[in-house]
Amino acid sequence: MDQNWEAQLQSIWLKLGTISNEEFILLIKNHVELLTITDSQAIADFERACAFDSTGHEKEAEPLYRSALDKGLTGLRRRRARIQLASTLRNNGKIEESIQILREEKSNYSDELDDAADSFLALSLSSAGKHKEALSLALKALSKHLPRYNNSLSRYAENL
Repeated sequence: MDQNWEAQLQSIWLKLGTISNEEFILLIKNHVELLTITDSQAIADFERACAFDSTGHEKEAEPLYRSALDKGLTGLRRRRARIQLASTLRNNGKIEESIQILREEKSNYSDELDDAADSFLALSLSSAGKHKEALSLALKALSKHLPRYNNSLSRYAENL
């Protein structure tokens, strides 16, 4: 895998929504087959999972996310895989597992995806009927990005 492979991958992702879902999935499948290093199998599974997930095939995505993580996916892709797996699990009716994964991510890692983890956790909490906690998380994440009222909104979120 090299920068050229990553650039080609990004150009395929830009086609999402402009070509049929089946064609998009096939392009991703063909592209990840170019990966030959053993360690890259985790990346291949992850990218295929993303393609299925982004085209509404969550049931097909779930085992691929799990496989990518089991094969040692690392770095930002690992964090994305955990967040995306949790979202997929919620869509597949496995809400408690989704919540568990996202809570683990929140307690063990912090990076540019923190607000994404909070947003997907809020969705899962809402699906579990924990609406106040979900709203609190969503408002806290949002408060960081407002041009005004950041502190007020954050305090309101904490008091929910």
